[in-house]
Amino acid sequence: MMPEWSAPCAGDAVYIALGSNLGDRGAHLAAARRALGALPGTSIIGESDVEETAPIGPPGQGPYLNQVVAMHTTIEPLALLDHLHEIERSRGRVRSERWGARTLDLDIVCYGARRIDEPRLVVPHPELARRDFWQREIAQATARIGPTATGRA
Repeated sequence: MMPEWSAPCAGDAVYIALGSNLGDRGAHLAAARRALGALPGTSIIGESDVEETAPIGPPGQGPYLNQVVAMHTTIEPLALLDHLHEIERSRGRVRSERWGARTLDLDIVCYGARRIDEPRLVVPHPELARRDFWQREIAQATARIGPTATGRA
């Protein structure tokens, strides 16, 4: 089911949410940023600040560090999702419990203005309207995109 609220999903930037609440959270986010920037045909064009948030999901989890990066990529959405899962695995991510603690979580929040409704991927991300920190971080990352990256003069 497509989310009804997708205000920040416009233009051609792809927004990826990064989160971690296990291990060296800052190192996991830094490694993810490096790995995203190294993907073929991809460049990071903006980043939000890193912020700490309360966990969403089962009790007993530690707080998350979260960040959003804006990027341009030539990788199609489902192939990008596969790359994100590989980056997560490289940082020790094991998918066992929905919304459970994790070393690294990477989500495609927006893929430009595209709307995607596939069994493996829904974009804009269905939780976008309920995650005010994502909305804040998307606004920050967008504000930090330079004029050359957006095509504006």
